[in-house]
Amino acid sequence: MKPRFITLDGIDGAGKSTNLAVMKAWFEKHQLPVLFTREPGGTPAGEALREILLNPATQVSLRTETLLMFAARQQHLETVILPALKNGTHVVSDRFTDATFAYQGGGRGVPLQDIATLEHWVQGDFRPDLTLLLDVPLEVSMARVNQTREKDRFEQEKAEFFNRVREVYLQRANEQPERYAVIDSSQSLDAVKNQIETVLDSHFELNV
Repeated sequence: MKPRFITLDGIDGAGKSTNLAVMKAWFEKHQLPVLFTREPGGTPAGEALREILLNPATQVSLRTETLLMFAARQQHLETVILPALKNGTHVVSDRFTDATFAYQGGGRGVPLQDIATLEHWVQGDFRPDLTLLLDVPLEVSMARVNQTREKDRFEQEKAEFFNRVREVYLQRANEQPERYAVIDSSQSLDAVKNQIETVLDSHFELNV
């Protein structure tokens, strides 16, 4: 079986942490070799950049923020993602370049073409084989974030910011339906779990 690169994405509060556990259980059930990682992060350098990018005290320009995201991604690809795939291990990443288009592009207003230029420079033609996009109404996501954790630098943004982020995610999913599976994560945990498992079964052509 060709190793797959799968990403899980969505606005803050969409339920990524909960559903990453669902995905881990699915891979364990089917005894498929898999590496779970995250962005920004995934490497010592990436984790250091993550601390900078998510720290509410950090003050950087839009271009600097975007470049730091891609700097972390370059290291992530070179030292973690591509070697794992080459060795026959599936890779699941909590966020990838779609998040940069959504957050820095939609949320911050960085021109999408500029992000696409960086994407091509860092990734070439490399893209995820499958992206599970957890979609949830803004009021639901904000309620979840407010109830569950201290807010990081991005989570402190206003509702208008996250509306723009969500719009770009959905726009990209609409433009590339062959890569995206949009999942309504405002449903019950069991309903979302069943959707994710169905998508993975279909993608891997498993009828178990």
